[in-house]
Amino acid sequence: MEPQQHLRKTLAHILMMPRLIVLGFTAACSISHAAPDHGSIENRIAKLHDQFLENRRAAIPDIICPFDTPALAVIVDDIPKTWKNPVDQWRRGITATVFWVGEKASERNPTPNNASSWDPHWQSNYGGIDSPSHRSGHNPAGFTPKLTPFYIALPYNDIAPGGEHQPEASEVIPWYWKTYKGAWSSVCKGRWVAIHYRGKVCYARWEDCGPFSTDDWKYVFKGHRPKPNPNGNAGIDISPAIRDFLQIRSGYRVAWKFVELQDVPAGPWTSWTNSSR
Repeated sequence: MEPQQHLRKTLAHILMMPRLIVLGFTAACSISHAAPDHGSIENRIAKLHDQFLENRRAAIPDIICPFDTPALAVIVDDIPKTWKNPVDQWRRGITATVFWVGEKASERNPTPNNASSWDPHWQSNYGGIDSPSHRSGHNPAGFTPKLTPFYIALPYNDIAPGGEHQPEASEVIPWYWKTYKGAWSSVCKGRWVAIHYRGKVCYARWEDCGPFSTDDWKYVFKGHRPKPNPNGNAGIDISPAIRDFLQIRSGYRVAWKFVELQDVPAGPWTSWTNSSR
């Protein structure tokens, strides 16, 4: 074959290639149109875009953060029981005994109550003896008390004999660091509690320690049963005003729990709220 003829055939073959490509593309499009239509171009693009974003989101936890930031918090619907603070729960079936400011020592009350664990002049600061048998409403007859007549005692004293706080106090008292003011200043004195008996709830303040023991932190703060004692294992002392409000006597079983000041409703116990707690 002549060289010129061979060159002409090669050029003709090259010129035919675009036409073949176009025909192949057209055939592919025909096949594509023959397939089932799953939606418009816009819908398919949106679906592909969503899949892309989902894949990127799934890959995020595998990306190492250069700032070493903590993982996102996990939101739970309910607090596990092991996380719940027992100090906010009712202590039920607790034997209550009646005591009062100025009560003299006896077999069932070995320590006189002219002073409290936190106030050496409790009777004087109260204004007199809070007699349980001579009453005028919620107050003792004969004088208006200078402190609240709605008070209780629990068997724990956070102040050690030397004035410092007990070694376990900062660990077991939930509000310890919120109210800590230094040595000789109790973080328990004045704390509000609710006492429940047969549908009635009375509110009072923690003003003394007892009955009998002053180191029963497992009961007071952890919800254990009170330590055994001669008063039927009593776990709370209540004032005459609380006794009368709930219409109970010594030896009755009540339920009680700690409450915050903002959760104390108005009542006869709110006339002496002279503390920030």
